[in-house]
Amino acid sequence: MRARRVLEICRMGVINYADALKLQEKLVLDRKAGIIPDTILSLQHPPTYTLGKRRTDHNLLIPLSDLKKIGAQLHYTQRGGDITFHGPRQAILYPIIALREMGLGARLYVEKLERTMIELSSQYGVRASPGKSGETGVWVEERKIGAIGVRISNGITSHGLAYNIDPDLRYFEHIVPCGIANKEVTSLKREAEVELPAEDVVQDRLVSCFVEIFGYDSTVWKDSDSLMVSEGET
Repeated sequence: MRARRVLEICRMGVINYADALKLQEKLVLDRKAGIIPDTILSLQHPPTYTLGKRRTDHNLLIPLSDLKKIGAQLHYTQRGGDITFHGPRQAILYPIIALREMGLGARLYVEKLERTMIELSSQYGVRASPGKSGETGVWVEERKIGAIGVRISNGITSHGLAYNIDPDLRYFEHIVPCGIANKEVTSLKREAEVELPAEDVVQDRLVSCFVEIFGYDSTVWKDSDSLMVSEGET
């Protein structure tokens, strides 16, 4: 009989990208050491562009000097994938989980992240699907609704997925999203034919889809204050 799988879920609210990255790095070390169980950060960012480890700066279509004018920041990361945008009303999930304990490889892990966003979309009547060959993320026909960029270190994951609930899509006009040219970006608000509940409700449902898809037996919900206190004590 396998051990029960427990997931700690941390609601972080809106958090600066650099702070979230630092927190992920600490949690990865704690998960490797067995100090914490599988953990997921559920949050949003202020307007932020991030580049993956391939450093595809050419896919940022405005000068760096103009970022401040549009109220955005730029961060370089060690995740996979190309340039993307994070901002308010976009649900971010950063899973810090041990893939080997779940018997998952990188490909199946990414597929399950895709299924998480596809399942959420279906709950609001939107038919989404994985991208075609060479197109990462989740799509509604030819319009991208969710992005994936992950890092795996010694079997422990970080970074994760970004799902567009109702972000300001104009920010995507300043990049080639995920390095895929001539494709539109969309949102759940734009695609759904039903009225959406509050965005925090939608984001919690995204987490619930993750829990179901990954087969966790139980969850423990925490807020950002308890996580930060815990961080300060260690």
